[in-house]
Amino acid sequence: MTEPTFGITIERTAAESMPLTHADMSVIGLIGPMADAAGGFPINEPVAVNSNDLTMLATMGTNNLVVDAVNAINDQLGEFQRSARLVIVRTPASSSGVAATARDENIASIVGNSTTGTGIHAFKRAGSLVNRVPRLIGAPGFTAHQATGSTANPVAAALPAVLDQLLAHAVLDTPGTTKQATLDYLETLSSDRIIAVEPGVKVIDGSGATVTRPASGRILGIAARRDHEKGGRPFHSWANQPVRGIVGPARPIEFSLTDGAVEAQEILAAQGGVIVRGEGGVADSIARGGFVYIGTDNLGTDANWRFYNVTRGRDYIHLAYLATLREYLGKYNLTGQTLQAIANTMNAELRDRQADGDIIGFRPVSFPVDQNPVESLRLGEITVLFRAEEAPVLRKINILSGRYAQALTDMLGRLATTLQAAA
Repeated sequence: MTEPTFGITIERTAAESMPLTHADMSVIGLIGPMADAAGGFPINEPVAVNSNDLTMLATMGTNNLVVDAVNAINDQLGEFQRSARLVIVRTPASSSGVAATARDENIASIVGNSTTGTGIHAFKRAGSLVNRVPRLIGAPGFTAHQATGSTANPVAAALPAVLDQLLAHAVLDTPGTTKQATLDYLETLSSDRIIAVEPGVKVIDGSGATVTRPASGRILGIAARRDHEKGGRPFHSWANQPVRGIVGPARPIEFSLTDGAVEAQEILAAQGGVIVRGEGGVADSIARGGFVYIGTDNLGTDANWRFYNVTRGRDYIHLAYLATLREYLGKYNLTGQTLQAIANTMNAELRDRQADGDIIGFRPVSFPVDQNPVESLRLGEITVLFRAEEAPVLRKINILSGRYAQALTDMLGRLATTLQAAA
């Protein structure tokens, strides 16, 4: 536009810092066969559902583990929380009348194929198809089986690659039979995006009978509840939280706050999670009553990233940066003002996270000279460094208890003073 000789010109100023856009970390992805579903859930297609959408839920059927997980999630919701946001993928249901064959065929369908986008790979299309990306994933009832104690469950083995692409975490059910079976199961997996829970749970079905169901849907519901309690920020553990809507664990697991040589503590030491019963009048129990989930770890091998609240929290920060910093690309030249605006944007997020208690502290953003050679800058490429320390979950308190001899001396001193005053 030609500038006027007599008039006014308006021009936008150069790059400034931007408000951060945060991802919804509480969207839950559920996958599995739904043989009795009436419709509305095409095979291997992600479908967005709210957990209180009675119209959609009515088409899911009543006798499958996906609908059980939805009910389980609803049982865990907290105050002022009416529903959870879900993405459901229905997989083909085996028609075999042989239980072992049906199980294997259903597991194979859940594993799916990356080249055809089936099974768990369908979650990767959820963002573009239904505008929801699941950051918490479960395949209730299909992650516990192992062909042998030394081989991984196929779904559990296939999940990490999908979780890495989605920046998501999965909650997996373990065998639920014995402590050793669980420890063997945990040894077959290594991913800081997998969270394991032992054992299953007992619930009352529609006929009033007590049946065993997977625990994973219950733990996913607790995750959604905790995120909601913290304003959607996933920096907090789900441990020491009540598990609602169950009549008990599938099998009792002994727990003690003070003794590491009990089953629950051994599973926790192997980075698993457990559901245990509270015991009134027992000082070293986890609670006075009810049923409680205890679990702080993922199944990663790096101790720096062992707590799932830490890995989920860092995902939250990374996703905020991805959604916001992309606005600078191509719109602004690489100038000092642009770099300052990027630094201000990133530092603002870290300051907010520290103010909310999500991180303990951070080192402000910098542009290391050795990581930003002239050749890269001329190509429009920069490297930005930030450091932050997420708050670890408090999971152990050491109490040092000793005698205090000075109290006796002080007592005699006070007595002497009293006697002298009375003389």
